[in-house]
Amino acid sequence: MDTTLRDGEQTSGVSFLPSEKLQIAKLLLEELRVDRIEVASARVSDGELEGVQKITHWAAEKGYLDRVEVLGFVDTPSSVNWLLKAGAKVMNLLTKGSLNHLTHQLRKTKEEHFSDIAKSIAHAQENGIDVNIYLEDWSNGMRNSPEYTMDLIQFLSEKPIKRIMLPDTLGLLSPEETKAFLLDISEKYPSVHFDFHAHNDYDLSVANVMEAILNGASGIHTTINGLGERAGNAPLESVIAVIKDFTKFEINVQEQKIYRVSKLVEQFSGQHIPANKPVVGENVFTQTAGIHADGDNKKNLYFNDLLPERFGRERKYALGKTSGKANIVKNLEELGISLEKDELTKVTQRIIELGDKKERVTTEDLPYIISDVLQNNSISKNIQIEGYHMTHSKGLKPTVQLKMNIYGKMYDAIATGDGQYDSFMRALRKIYKSQKKELPKLIDYHVSIPPGGKTDAFVETVITWDFGKIFKTKGLDADQTVAAMMATEKMLNIVESFNQIPTQEESKFYGNEYRAVAG
Repeated sequence: MDTTLRDGEQTSGVSFLPSEKLQIAKLLLEELRVDRIEVASARVSDGELEGVQKITHWAAEKGYLDRVEVLGFVDTPSSVNWLLKAGAKVMNLLTKGSLNHLTHQLRKTKEEHFSDIAKSIAHAQENGIDVNIYLEDWSNGMRNSPEYTMDLIQFLSEKPIKRIMLPDTLGLLSPEETKAFLLDISEKYPSVHFDFHAHNDYDLSVANVMEAILNGASGIHTTINGLGERAGNAPLESVIAVIKDFTKFEINVQEQKIYRVSKLVEQFSGQHIPANKPVVGENVFTQTAGIHADGDNKKNLYFNDLLPERFGRERKYALGKTSGKANIVKNLEELGISLEKDELTKVTQRIIELGDKKERVTTEDLPYIISDVLQNNSISKNIQIEGYHMTHSKGLKPTVQLKMNIYGKMYDAIATGDGQYDSFMRALRKIYKSQKKELPKLIDYHVSIPPGGKTDAFVETVITWDFGKIFKTKGLDADQTVAAMMATEKMLNIVESFNQIPTQEESKFYGNEYRAVAG
């Protein structure tokens, strides 16, 4: 049972729109094919009611209504009435699974609480609503008040309910405790369907899920991307992998759809997926060390059972200071490029240099690096920024002093502007105006940093230009303005390649050979 839409939405800062809830519900039931979904808590808000109504209306048409569940409370008749208004047919009734919660939160006796539970179950059944029971704080109950908790389970085992759901509400269990508690309960009540609901406060949710599965649990609760309060819930993506690879149980969930659904939930929730998160993280199927790529080339020596294809993904080989030739060869194969041995050595060295600067080298960057290394018509060869001096003071306009190398000749200019990059462009225009050359029109300027980046992170600047044709250039540096200047330098060299007729300065620089090549 996936509870992304109920327990997952309790993640701080996450609130799904009704339309988003419907889309996620559709993906969970039809794409991933989970068995059940928990979509809301009763009596929360009008928006929550609207979201549930959208889901139940769609689910009724599809024949899925018995697979849509809503958290309810021991508050006869309020929660049941809310479910009826929402069109839901299954209530997950929240009861107190520990004496501590019963005494200090409800301030009732065991007998009073049990009586209230019985009334809620009866009222739900009278209105055609099936009931499952949550034992809130069950794990604490098993630790500190086992007599009360087992009495509650005994009481519920005699009631007309479908499932008893055992939550580790505070994520405090160890795998050993999970095994012992589940084994004890399932042996005493072999005919009762128990669900296990893990939280991840000690980063043990998946380990606890595995112990629960192997020791009597008949159902497991998860959330996409591990969303949930505090450290979150057991993540569906990891739980599915564990069940398939470490148990003999069969499940309906479609692994190859996990990544696509995960990314959509990431967008809807606004909660970024850590790059190293198992199964769905950006880097988990990326080999960085060159020795790993070399081993993969020889006999898949660094593969395990978590093959990316299982989850709708593909293996990648990172480029950086630890890449080595094998990683680079893998990336060149994607581009259909092959290099001679000495050429490959030079390209490898250049990528290592970039990696030492913390620059992220991508497959798309390889053609430019290769072009530069092989000393052909690289886009960074003919026109270069030789030097600059930037000032930015409060109360004064930014100023840039710029030195450009254009076909071997140096040009200087100073300009002020509305910002450092504007000042740079004004100085550049002065130089180009003196050469009677036009600059492209800047039509878009986009700056980004890696998610979770710090103040010393590299900044990527992507600039879109219009020079009769639309093209983009990008620069990467720890300084935003310098990154933009690097992107602009690339633009200047690309624009030169658009020109069919060389200027007098270009002709002097290249001579007859250039004139022949230029056509």
